[in-house]
Order: sequence, then structure tokens, then C-alpha cells
Amino acid sequence: MFIYVFEIFIKGLFMYLAEKLIKEFEENVKLRKRLAELLISEPDIRLALINAVIADVATKKDLSELRNELKNEIGGLRSELKSEISELRREVHSNFRWTVGLIVTVWGVTVTPILLRLIGVI
Repeated sequence: MFIYVFEIFIKGLFMYLAEKLIKEFEENVKLRKRLAELLISEPDIRLALINAVIADVATKKDLSELRNELKNEIGGLRSELKSEISELRREVHSNFRWTVGLIVTVWGVTVTPILLRLIGVI
């Protein structure tokens, strides 16, 4: 029974000390820097940190693949844009012809009788 109570007491003590230590690290910048320097100076810990970070680092190959994907995407968008602009030009050209034809027709229907009346044909 004593061992069980002692074990619970030790666990509680360690939890208290751990919380106190974490609080000290949160409040003291100098202490955090010192801990970081100590950790980095150990080759095994430094290697573990590098291995943990290296998975998130983009390599030249990753960047090259991304560049190629972006080039392909941009090329596709350019070709789509060219075809859409070409279609738009055709539509504008067609609308322009219709508009000019309509204006000429309306002008001819309106002005021709006036001119004929002025010259005395009608």
C-alpha cells in the first residue's frame, strides 16, 4: 500500500515539476534559447531534428516538378484563351457586318425616297 501511495505521490510531483518547468520556458526567452542551444549541440538530437524537419522541406526536384506543372497549366490556359479570343473576334466581326448592313439598309430606305423627291422623280 505504501509503495502504491508513494508511486502516486512521485507521479504527482513529477507532473507538478513538469508544469513548472514548462511555465518557466514559456516565460523566459533566455532560458528557451539556452535549451535550444544545448539540444542542437548534441549530434543525435540535431540529427533527429533535421530528419523531422526534412520531410517538410521542398527539394529542387519538387520545385522542378511544380514548375513543369505550372508551365503546362499556363500553356493550357493560353491555348484556351486564344481560342476564346478568336471566337469573340468572329462574333464581333459578324455583329459588325450585321450592324453596318442594317445601317446601310435603313439609310437607303430612308434617304433614297427623299433624294428622289428632291430631284423630282417621285
